[in-house]
Amino acid sequence: MDLELRPIGTVESPLTDPAKAPKQGDEGAPGAWLVLEPSMLEALEGLAPGDDVLVLTWFHRADREVLRVHPRGDASRAPQGVFATRSPHRPNPIGLHRVRIVGLDGARVKVSDLEAVNGTPVVDLKPVLSADPSER
Repeated sequence: MDLELRPIGTVESPLTDPAKAPKQGDEGAPGAWLVLEPSMLEALEGLAPGDDVLVLTWFHRADREVLRVHPRGDASRAPQGVFATRSPHRPNPIGLHRVRIVGLDGARVKVSDLEAVNGTPVVDLKPVLSADPSER
């Protein structure tokens, strides 16, 4: 099976070193911009500041050969399979980030608490669904 994945934009962030970036967005990650391709402008229709979205990224600096890691990089913890962790190093290094939209400027989306480093490719955005099915 052949898969084709195309980035829709990139992350613009003050974070540049993955080793110094927070492990999760709620651990002190800064705000960042999702700089989408101009052709994606129409796809943003319906999103607004205050909305929570899931940002899918491609961890382009990840080691795709890694199958086991020490959780959170802590060598005192027993190694686990990467599928039991949030490690960026994995066979398909897809990042999943829950953020809140704080601003929109054309095809640029300002978000809160994004731990992805500057230049990380953005693969997709998905709304966080309400627990109430009538609001989906």
